[in-house]
Order: sequence, then structure tokens, then C-alpha cells
Amino acid sequence: MRAAAQLTGCSHHTVAKHVAARDAGRPLAEPVARDKITDEYLPKIEELVERTRGRIRADVTHQKLVGMGYAGSERSTRRAMAQVKAEWKLGRVRVHRPWVTEPGGWLQYDFGDGPYIDGVKTVLFVAWLAWSRFRIVIALRDRTAPSVFAALDRSFRIAGGAPTYVL
Repeated sequence: MRAAAQLTGCSHHTVAKHVAARDAGRPLAEPVARDKITDEYLPKIEELVERTRGRIRADVTHQKLVGMGYAGSERSTRRAMAQVKAEWKLGRVRVHRPWVTEPGGWLQYDFGDGPYIDGVKTVLFVAWLAWSRFRIVIALRDRTAPSVFAALDRSFRIAGGAPTYVL
């Protein structure tokens, strides 16, 4: 046992324990489940988290549990709260579904700050087609409707057609 322990870098007692477990037919790395001092109060912790929609702090929960006869430390309460809140949030996670467009069906445009031309600040009209790396940048004097419509018209002519939707 000592020679095997020296090779593996652990205690010979650990090697003896694993050999005995192997001979008995049990898994070698079976975790030991131990009771926690917070186990008795988990239903109350879950109720407080649910009632406050996950916003209750661990120190407030600890004070409420002490009033119920809890004898554990605040650190134990914090660990239990972290576990309960993680499970609570997991059930309420917002699922992100990416927006998938049809090729060429959408043209999106936005504005950016442009350079000064003849002493006047310009606005950049930036348009791009969905499913494409095709970009169009046009300098405008302002963001008024006639300027934007003229830029959209020019974009459609450059792209060779009009998409189904403009965003």
C-alpha cells in the first residue's frame, strides 16, 4: 500500500480504502452525501425567494431563519441562498432566439456622424442587406424625410432592386 501511495502521491490509507472498495464491488469515487444545517429550512428559503422574485438578500433571510430557531452561521445561509437563487433563476431564464432573416428580404439602415463638408456637419446614411456583406454609405446634410427617401432610392438603385422590408 505504501509503495502504491508513493507512486500516486496520496496517503497509504487512501490506497487501502480504494482497494477495499474495489474488492467489495463498489465504485471507487462514490461521493459522500452529508446533511447540511440548512436542509431543514430550505422550504422556507425557497418560499422567501419565490415571494420576493429572487430579490431577497441572504442577511435578511438569515435574520428570518434565526427567528425560526435556526442555529447555523450566516455563511451557511449565504451558500443555501446562492443555490436556491441559482435554481430559481434557471427556471426563469430569458431564451434568446436570434432574428433570422430571408436573404435579400431586409434592408436595414442607420445613421452616424459624418465629416464636415463646406463647414457643415454631415450625417452618414449607412444601409446593409440581410445575408450580405453589401454596405452602402451616403453622406447627407440632415435626417429629414426627403433626404432619407433620396438615400433609400439611391440605395435601391445601387443594390439593383428593392427588398421586401426596410428597417
